[in-house]
Amino acid sequence: MATISKFKTLTQAKDSFSQADYKNALEKFAFVLENYPNSKEAYNGVILSEMAMSGEGGAEALFDYYEILKEEDQEAADTIMGDILQNMDGTLEKLGQIFAEPIRDRIELEDGILYQDFKNIIKDGEGFKETFENIMFSTKVIITEKADFIDFLDNLIEHDYTDMALTYLENALGVYPSDTSLRKLLKKLAKAK
Repeated sequence: MATISKFKTLTQAKDSFSQADYKNALEKFAFVLENYPNSKEAYNGVILSEMAMSGEGGAEALFDYYEILKEEDQEAADTIMGDILQNMDGTLEKLGQIFAEPIRDRIELEDGILYQDFKNIIKDGEGFKETFENIMFSTKVIITEKADFIDFLDNLIEHDYTDMALTYLENALGVYPSDTSLRKLLKKLAKAK
């Protein structure tokens, strides 16, 4: 099935990223991912390259952090970076655009439920708290848009999941320190505690 040298292409992709040639890095990471769909390193590389291309601050720092983590433990580094990137807004949507596949097809590979579907369950009669408690131990909520992320955090605060909301907010503010919507939620959370 795979006819490319995974490690050679990943090395080329990382070199391109380090030289700020994000478009080439993205293409090479994506090429590896097409041939090795389970490559977490390629998956993370695609997201970091896309972030850097769209001018999102912090992509270079995250890439450097990822490289340092990989020196100690590749598997742990992949997991840590995957968690960081997954909590950032829009990553699954961006991947869907890169590969020109419907986002639902990509999400089926993940073990989770789209936030829009989660909201539809709530509209059908279940409350936020009951729905969230029913799914939180068996699956994860996948958020692909910033507005949904803000709404999710607001609901966590409203329904007394303050520690969880604080964790998400700290991670998000670490990447987007000047975001006004996140700062408003932080103030709301401070009042709720």
